[in-house]
Amino acid sequence: MTRKEKHNGHQTETPDVSHIRNPEVTHETSDVNVRGVLTFVVVLTIATIAVTIGVRLLFGFFNQQEAREEIKPGPMALRPDDEKRLPPGPRLQGSKGFAVTLETGEKKSLELSPPQSEYRALRLQWEENLRTGLKDQSGKVVGMPIEEAMKKIVSEGLPSSVKSPGGKLQDYAIGLPTAASSGRETEKLQ
Repeated sequence: MTRKEKHNGHQTETPDVSHIRNPEVTHETSDVNVRGVLTFVVVLTIATIAVTIGVRLLFGFFNQQEAREEIKPGPMALRPDDEKRLPPGPRLQGSKGFAVTLETGEKKSLELSPPQSEYRALRLQWEENLRTGLKDQSGKVVGMPIEEAMKKIVSEGLPSSVKSPGGKLQDYAIGLPTAASSGRETEKLQ
C-alpha cells in the first residue's frame, strides 16, 4: 500500500512501512552517546560547585586578612596636627586647612564645609557690624550702628548744598573743561 501526495505540481509516492517492527532495536546507538552526555553534565555540575566553594573561601580569607591589617595612611596624608604641612594660601574652599579670618581677628575654620559657609560667616559679621557699629582690630567702635545713623539723619536732615569758604552757597555742579584753555581749566555749569 502506498500513499500518493502532490507537492508543487508533481506527484510522489511514499511506501507504507507501518507493518515493519524491530523489537531488538530501540534507538540508534551511533547518534548520541548518552553516557558521555550524562558524564559531562555530572562533571560540569561538580566543577561548578567546587569553583563556587573555592571562590567563597578565597574571598572569606581576603576579608579576614583585610580586617586583621591596620590601614595606614599614605605618606602625603595630612593628620590633624600637621598644620605646617599644609600648602601655602590661598586654599580652595572646602579643602583641608581652609579658614577665614574675620575683621575681629577671629579665625573660623571652614574646612570640609560647603562653599556657602564662607559667605554665611562673613554675612553674620556684617549683620553684627550693622547692629553694633563698625569696630577696629582692638574692638573699639569706629562707626555708628545703622539704627542710630538713620535716627540722626531724620532728626538733622541731609545737607543739600555746601558753603564755600567765602560764605556763598556752592551747589554740586559738574566741572567741564573750557575750549579756550584747551582743557587745562574747568568751569562749573549751573
